[in-house]
Amino acid sequence: MILVPVTRHRIWQVVVDAGLIAAAWWLTFFLLWDSSIPRYYRHLLDWQVFLLVIGLELATFVLFGFYNRWWRYVSTRDMWGAFRGVTAASGLVYLVLYAFPPNHTSRLPHRIAALDYLLLLAFVAGSRLLARSLIERPQPGLVVARGKEVLIVGAGDAGQLLIREMQRNRALGTTPIGLLDDDPRKRNLRIHGVRVLGTTGDLPHVLRDNRPDEVLIAIPSAAGETRRHIVDACNAQSVPVKTLPGLHELISGDLNLAGQIRPVQVEDVLGREPVEVDLEAVAPYVRGKTVLVTGAGGSIGSELCRQLARIGAARLVLVDKGEPPLFEIDRELSGERDYAGAIPVLADAADRAKMRRIFARYEPQVVFHAAAYKHVAMLEANPSQAVSNNIFGTRTVAEVAVEAGVERFVLISTDKAANPLNVMGRSKAICEWIVESLALRDDVETRFVAVRFGNVLGSSGSVIPIFRRQIERGGPVTVTHPEMTRFFMTIPEAASLVVQAGAMGGRGQVYVLDMGQPVRILDLAQQMIRLSGRNEGEIPIQFKGPAPGEKLHEVLWNEGETVGPTSHPKIMRAARPAIDRDWLDEELVELERLVADSDQEAIVEKLARMVGEPQRTGAEAMLEDTMH
Repeated sequence: MILVPVTRHRIWQVVVDAGLIAAAWWLTFFLLWDSSIPRYYRHLLDWQVFLLVIGLELATFVLFGFYNRWWRYVSTRDMWGAFRGVTAASGLVYLVLYAFPPNHTSRLPHRIAALDYLLLLAFVAGSRLLARSLIERPQPGLVVARGKEVLIVGAGDAGQLLIREMQRNRALGTTPIGLLDDDPRKRNLRIHGVRVLGTTGDLPHVLRDNRPDEVLIAIPSAAGETRRHIVDACNAQSVPVKTLPGLHELISGDLNLAGQIRPVQVEDVLGREPVEVDLEAVAPYVRGKTVLVTGAGGSIGSELCRQLARIGAARLVLVDKGEPPLFEIDRELSGERDYAGAIPVLADAADRAKMRRIFARYEPQVVFHAAAYKHVAMLEANPSQAVSNNIFGTRTVAEVAVEAGVERFVLISTDKAANPLNVMGRSKAICEWIVESLALRDDVETRFVAVRFGNVLGSSGSVIPIFRRQIERGGPVTVTHPEMTRFFMTIPEAASLVVQAGAMGGRGQVYVLDMGQPVRILDLAQQMIRLSGRNEGEIPIQFKGPAPGEKLHEVLWNEGETVGPTSHPKIMRAARPAIDRDWLDEELVELERLVADSDQEAIVEKLARMVGEPQRTGAEAMLEDTMH
């Protein structure tokens, strides 16, 4: 039996249902025979029979979970549950009274059981629908719109839920006055009493005719171009616009839709189609295992930790040499997400002795190596640190992973490693070679892959937070060059694709995420200025020119790489001849000596020569990926 805590609302539900059961049983006889009930059926109205029927049916209702739900939130699924429960309860009563007739008289007639079943089903379903209708009925005096008048774009599930919440919750202070939806069949329909006024193409004249206080985009899956069209139309009429977040944020956020409404951000209007990844399908290689994430406090590392915790990693060893970000992700996982498997470790990934102790103690089976310095200008000025942290940090973690018998190793790379022109890009290109060279050794069982992608929206030090701060200060917004472009992807998308790529291949493959079309940075700046409610007259844009090593246009592939498909449409495989392992080892020894001598100019020249003329074998390193 399913036991539920006894609370006041559950007691009242049981009492009401007991009354409904008794009423249905009595009304059955009244409808069939009015007041002249045959003598040989009158015993079925004795109080002992009433108690038996009520007891059997209430017990069945409890077993079917009738009292685990609030009647005010009754749904279609609950109605089907009521149907199943009433059917089982009535069937049980019929069987008991038919097999064991009271007073050893005639058996229960079929027509009594059938009519009682129909009446009880109507009473149970009707009582719950009536309760919800009474609770959600409009309050007296509130027929006139209250608070802000809101026009909702999107008449789907999210839009309907928002309307119901706005109508039910007076504290929100909002009243929906109309809907827009691109499905022409919905025009002039009413959803919870709110009329669909037209499509998004009708937005300009709908705004003029209705003058809402605010427009709300209630389409979590809306493309950036659709959102941008809505925002532009609202800005032209000086009407504020807000939105529900995208699907990634919505899934991982609060279940209360109204609580997730926020201003439209530039990430919403970039025009990229959201990438969908079924993490449950690839989860087996991390579910129930110990996973180590370096750079766990960074933008990508922290999101990896969130997603790995969600799909069932038994333990997450969080490695980062920055105390504040490590503290934040550990607190979020342990405190806010109730994940008990987080193990924070304050350590430098390049410290071989420390990493060996960590691997020996926690025995990770999967490693995601996200620790890296990534800011181009900073690494141009500090090349020795780029080499120490990026190159030798990667080599240390990868080699310790091999020693410890780690099953899989996933390197987080960057599009700047493709045809690199700066220290940061060259250091990450060599990181890819290190992973590749280890993967192709016959004595190594660890499966290595590298995942290459472009900028992620909102990461620390990226262009969007910089622009946002400049706009808040009143400008100017500094753009490198009018024609500069970059690839962009949201942090949750990038992290989920990294997890997906980790399930592929295993012989040093480099996977490249499909970043969509490149975005012009000038367009990005203009969009952010408009979204802030300003214009370029108020917030000027200045061009500062490219920094040393900065490219106008990033690419995702090296010259000579062959692009091949994988089992996921948004992940491509870069195929190229294998790096010569002996040559790479010799070059790294020389590079290590230059770092020890702090010869910055020689380090930069060495990186340029290594990446400019890599020694390769004739073997094909990139094999077909397989899902495991």
